[in-house]
Amino acid sequence: MYQKQNHYRFSRPSSHGGFGTSTRFSAGNQRRMKSLPNNPNLYIKRATPNLTMDEYTAKNSFTNFNLASIVKTNIVNKGYITPTPIQDQAIEPILEGRDLIGIANTGTGKTAAFLIPIINKIYEDKTQGALIVVPTRELALQILEEFRSLSANMNLSSVLVIGGANINRQVIEAKRSPHVIVATPGRLKDLIKRQAINLEDFSTIVLDEVDLMVDIGFINDVKYFISLLPKVRQSLFFSATISPKIQEVLKNFVTNPVTISVKAQDTAENIDQDVVRVSHPTEKVEKLHDLLIQDGFDKVLIFGRTKHGVEKLHKELDFRGFKVGAIHGNKTQGHRQRTLQSFKNNEIQILLATDVASRGLDIPDVTHVINYELPETFEDYIHRIGRTGRAGKTGVALTFV
Repeated sequence: MYQKQNHYRFSRPSSHGGFGTSTRFSAGNQRRMKSLPNNPNLYIKRATPNLTMDEYTAKNSFTNFNLASIVKTNIVNKGYITPTPIQDQAIEPILEGRDLIGIANTGTGKTAAFLIPIINKIYEDKTQGALIVVPTRELALQILEEFRSLSANMNLSSVLVIGGANINRQVIEAKRSPHVIVATPGRLKDLIKRQAINLEDFSTIVLDEVDLMVDIGFINDVKYFISLLPKVRQSLFFSATISPKIQEVLKNFVTNPVTISVKAQDTAENIDQDVVRVSHPTEKVEKLHDLLIQDGFDKVLIFGRTKHGVEKLHKELDFRGFKVGAIHGNKTQGHRQRTLQSFKNNEIQILLATDVASRGLDIPDVTHVINYELPETFEDYIHRIGRTGRAGKTGVALTFV
């Protein structure tokens, strides 16, 4: 193994929260920050522990919802005890067939909020079908896994329609009319053009993480999908923000919707944010190394900006003897899935990623997020650091500047 260096102790802010005057993220900061400047104060915010969704008092319990007994059994087997705020407020109107707009961050339990009533609906009438459209492959895979666990022993079929996987196999599976398709926009469009998927066949449509779909250029695809949908349908829409562009989508997508907002603060109060100062680029990897060998850095997610940069850092950390994996756009879908699973199962200590991993992933017990390279935007920063401090635990986010 590479010779370990002395522990690097990153700079600590003064008692009032910064290196001088603390600058906390706010709505005003968000509007000003199209890109993130190299200003250390912007990445400093002490955590306030124990602020969790447990403070919310649910009006419902899973046993009280009008669900088939087998669905309730699967919910119990998942370990779900009390509905999160969005589950508490969304499940019933979705069961009633209402269109819904959910304004919610990742990590709020919104996937189960729409999957539970969809599964119940299809179980009671297996002529029904649901299409779930999401921006990234990783999020699609996560939703499919959640669907399969919540629909265990119910004889419901599902297909993953994403890039990076064999399209011919997806065409064959999609033509078998599965009950649920989880898709990313690009590959969904491909299968529509190949006449493997007819959107008229779906009675329930979910658009999830719509703000990211808009951000990464899928707005025209989303509008195209909506133009092909049946007029009689149930439409479920989830986004962390509602911009003017998203309003355009909403106008043609939902009808008389129930609107639920459980959006938390922009940055979680239980994420301890700080900076790592680097005076010269040549010392950067040494400081990272000295962080990673400290006690407590048990499960670390490190973000870079480019595929090349992430791959270069992966090789360097692997050479130094760390248990490390990497996911980015040049990796095959199979490799990305295996690497993510290894990280979830604690088989590797460190996961390196481009921003493909910053949205929607629910990776338990990430102790630290490290921004080895600055993200492009404020929103990217928020979603990156949101991978830690989940489920009421305190996490740490460090940003190299």
